[in-house]
Amino acid sequence: MSTGDMTSGRSLIIIPCLNEAKHIEALILKLGGAIGDLDADLVVVDGGSTDGTCEIVQQIAVVNPKVRLMHNPKKIQSAAINLAVATLGDGYDYMIRIDAHGEYPADYCQRLMQEALATGADSVVVAMQTVGFGTFQKATAYAQNSKLGNGGSKHRTGAVGHWTNHGHHAVMRISAFRAVGGYDEMFSHNEDAEFDYRLSKAGYRIWMTDKTSMIYYPRSSAAALFRQYFGYGRGRAKNFLKHRAMPSLRQMLPLAVVPIAIGALLAIVNWVAVIPFGLWALACLGYGAWMALGQRNPYGPLAAVSAMVMHFAWSAGFWRELLDIRRRRVVSHEAAHG
Repeated sequence: MSTGDMTSGRSLIIIPCLNEAKHIEALILKLGGAIGDLDADLVVVDGGSTDGTCEIVQQIAVVNPKVRLMHNPKKIQSAAINLAVATLGDGYDYMIRIDAHGEYPADYCQRLMQEALATGADSVVVAMQTVGFGTFQKATAYAQNSKLGNGGSKHRTGAVGHWTNHGHHAVMRISAFRAVGGYDEMFSHNEDAEFDYRLSKAGYRIWMTDKTSMIYYPRSSAAALFRQYFGYGRGRAKNFLKHRAMPSLRQMLPLAVVPIAIGALLAIVNWVAVIPFGLWALACLGYGAWMALGQRNPYGPLAAVSAMVMHFAWSAGFWRELLDIRRRRVVSHEAAHG
């Protein structure tokens, strides 16, 4: 598709960020080709950085009028996107969401726009390939790229281009985004899944492209990984409480981890109580051993540990949110009046 064809849908590139001084300049530089090819504008929406991120963006904006900085007092990503669309969206047909701590092919935005215009999709989503550097990060990446860590999620493993109901957000028609009310800012995690539920229910179409993808860098410590997946679990529970949207089978399985872990404490009364927990741990460690031996992957055993952290944290976050009576009442009330 020629540049002229691509510019038939004018786009706004939005980068929500917080403390990304190490990455933001290189990221904006990489997106320079897209800005030119698509006649796009780029906005960095900062959630209160203290590491010099804002100063770097302001310096770039001085010499490149197609780059600008906005401040996001609510800090979270969902609020950042909403703010950018509400403030700037009138002049554009599409928005392209870029995560500041990801890695993208040089033609990422161009490919996305080609897909959006060719398919007529209201949203184009992409697969994520997870890559690590340090020992724990590499092990976590292997876990997240495997069925043990992602349950076969197509936006983690990649697939032939197809219509879907969810994926990693990349490009979206602004009119569709506005029509369903944008992101729900109650969601600090899983705002994309909750949004996709409403988008699909409203009759809009989501296309999973196989023409491009992004690289994601996982958390580099067990504590950070736990906090991330605890947040994901809470976000999924909020989605259930708001829409009564049941988790999928691949999510139901790790959901059982915390209950069986608590049940294992009853082993002091009857040793049989520890069997379900033992079977889960054995399955994870066995998969890690298979990765080590069958795939000749030295990170296999540690990947199993990372997967166990993810399963337990996701389950703990889900049950924490589900059993919080005060929050449940607030979410249910808003669903009834929204």
